[in-house]
Amino acid sequence: MHSSYKTLGAMLLMLAGAACQAQILIGQTAGYSGAVAASVKETGDGARLYIDAVNAKGGIAGQKIELISLDDKFDPKLAAENARKLIEEQNVVALFLTRGTPHNEAIAPLLDKHGVPLIAPSTGAMTLHQPLRKHIFNVRATYQREAEKAVSHLATIGISRIALVHVDDSFGEDGLAGAQKGMAGAKLTPVVLEKFNRAKPDFSKIAAAVASTQAQAVVLIASGGAAVDGIKAIRAAGSGAQVVTLSNNASGGFIKSLGEHARGVIVTQVFPQSLNYGLVKEATDMARAGGVAEVSPAMLEGFAAAKVLVEALRRSGSKPSREKIQLALEGLSKFDIGGLEVNFSTKDHTGLDFADLSIITSDGRFRR
Repeated sequence: MHSSYKTLGAMLLMLAGAACQAQILIGQTAGYSGAVAASVKETGDGARLYIDAVNAKGGIAGQKIELISLDDKFDPKLAAENARKLIEEQNVVALFLTRGTPHNEAIAPLLDKHGVPLIAPSTGAMTLHQPLRKHIFNVRATYQREAEKAVSHLATIGISRIALVHVDDSFGEDGLAGAQKGMAGAKLTPVVLEKFNRAKPDFSKIAAAVASTQAQAVVLIASGGAAVDGIKAIRAAGSGAQVVTLSNNASGGFIKSLGEHARGVIVTQVFPQSLNYGLVKEATDMARAGGVAEVSPAMLEGFAAAKVLVEALRRSGSKPSREKIQLALEGLSKFDIGGLEVNFSTKDHTGLDFADLSIITSDGRFRR
């Protein structure tokens, strides 16, 4: 009798082990603390909103999706080390929603070394689009497209005295290239063109230059806390210039951090805000069912990214592997995520090209 109990116990242990293994491990490294923590949390919340709904219905072929998120404190070196751990030690089948331009550039060699697909990096860096990166699949428009659209908009409403301020890193240079393209198209020259240190941002001289040149608008290419500090410094210097920043700041946390300075700031968007889009309505309905009153643009980015991730897993069959997910993504064309079509091929990993503008209202919301 005793031995049969032992046998039964061993069988139960084996079954429990099999149940534990019946999970699809997806890895993420992002700045859950540090300068971009607010928007990273919201993007992650949006992704989990959809992943949790899929898991509640049985997951993928009976397997639950487990998202392992590591905090890299918005440090590119730590991002690369986190990615290595996720790939080599945790054996994730894909990386997902990794945040930051220099961070993704630091991760890229690991993807190629291990054949790991990265779905929806949370950056619009052109370097992740062109030339083609075999293992990187973008699910949002580029920063260059956003910045160009922002400057074009300013020019069409008669604003000609534009200051361009950017962080001194690959993200800043990328956004600047788009802004300068917009300036060239409108035949304008910036009244201020300045960069600031990413590790130790100091806006005192930049803010003074914006005020003294009487700039009508400032295109501020910065992330999270640095963008907030820049806007506050510009206001403190006495400038009432229209401030425009990019979608990496499209979070409720960004609005809260700005406080009284939030109203009137223009933030470019890479996803629609209207409930006329099935994507927005689906995310809003799911969020409200879970007690979340409003879906921020950052949450929507995570939600859309999760829809693409889940579809790639579904198309990978009963046992998704790195290779199967890669092939599934390369064959993903005209995939409707709710009014927007995601298109990938072996020669194009851009996915979406939607870009729009929004303004922060007096009640602290993004409105088109």
